[in-house]
Amino acid sequence: MFSLKHSLSACLVLAYSYALPTLAADAAAGAEKAAMCVGCHGPNGKSSNAQWPNLAAQQPAYVAAQLKAFKSGARANPMMQSMAANLNDQDIENVAAYFAGQPAAKAGGDPALAKTGAEKGAMCLGCHGGQAQGNGQFPRLAGQHPGYLLTQLKNFKEGTRQSGPMQGMAGTLSEDDMKALAAYFGSL
Repeated sequence: MFSLKHSLSACLVLAYSYALPTLAADAAAGAEKAAMCVGCHGPNGKSSNAQWPNLAAQQPAYVAAQLKAFKSGARANPMMQSMAANLNDQDIENVAAYFAGQPAAKAGGDPALAKTGAEKGAMCLGCHGGQAQGNGQFPRLAGQHPGYLLTQLKNFKEGTRQSGPMQGMAGTLSEDDMKALAAYFGSL
């Protein structure tokens, strides 16, 4: 017969044997998977086309969350849904780690608009980080293409891209405000 001591020991052994280890993200493996991203997002995640975002130095939690949203269909984009469909959770974490480790891009922006945007940008920094570098689930805005940022702000305002806080924030912005903010964050 087992004693209480043996029963506790057996429970601990079983608990440890069923625990799944959490694998750390592997940026090198992510680089291999990210090769399919170069066509749109550019080498090392630095896009040369304002239609697509820079992924270089992007928050890994944000990249992972967006890839998972594309994969599940929660975020609609036929191209990204097909790209994410073949990634498993570990692949997603690896790709996110790879892009997070790349040097940041700097897209630029109209200097006059950027100055106006700097005056308005403080409302964004609470979530997106003091230098707009991103903050966990909140993406890096610094160095993004102003055209991309403007499109996303319009999508949030119109409701074609869903996020309660961003829809609320974008809903208060005029077209001129959005252009100024986009230029400011692109210039950082």
